[in-house]
Amino acid sequence: MEYLSLLGIVVIVIGFTLGLDTIAVVIIAALITALVSGIDFVSFLTILGKGFMDNRMVSLFFLTLPTIGILERHGLKQAAVNLIKKMKKLTPGRIFDIYQAIREIAGAFGISLQGHVQFIAPLINPMAQAAGKVNSELTSLEIDQIKGRAAATENFGNFFAQNLFVASSSVLLIASTMKSLGHPVDPSGIVLYTFPVAIISYILCVGYNHVFDKKLLKQQEK
Repeated sequence: MEYLSLLGIVVIVIGFTLGLDTIAVVIIAALITALVSGIDFVSFLTILGKGFMDNRMVSLFFLTLPTIGILERHGLKQAAVNLIKKMKKLTPGRIFDIYQAIREIAGAFGISLQGHVQFIAPLINPMAQAAGKVNSELTSLEIDQIKGRAAATENFGNFFAQNLFVASSSVLLIASTMKSLGHPVDPSGIVLYTFPVAIISYILCVGYNHVFDKKLLKQQEK
């Protein structure tokens, strides 16, 4: 009788082979597995609902991936490039400055931009490359340098500003860990000490981006 609990796998194999609706196949397979395992229908719905609620944020994250892909396919990247071409004074470094400022301000309000997939790849990197092409075409080395700098900007903005929101998971984790070690700290105190770190890191990044722009311009003049 224990083998009956494997019927769910059979249903999944058959459903995927026939090209049936994925969500429907998975739910039916889960229902069959639950019923043959002695779990009643109400308990099954409870488990299904709890599983969805516990993992809903993960589900929302993955829903954004195809959305970004569709937007890129229908001209999001090109629209960003065209916008930058109209703004002659923008340089790759200035674009990075603006994005990092937005990233840190959003972090202070507990707003997660999800970074690399949702912003850097489809928007910031193409915009920075378009800004770098104002004087001349970019070499493969310069394109790689801009890509790396775009990724670094996201990392700096996320790492040094993620504790600016008092209810963020990182702040609560630090507070609970310190309390368990016998050194209780107030979450608002963590945020207070994070502000100067975020500001200093931003100033340093602005300086580095300025140097990056000068270096890029010098390479293009050769």
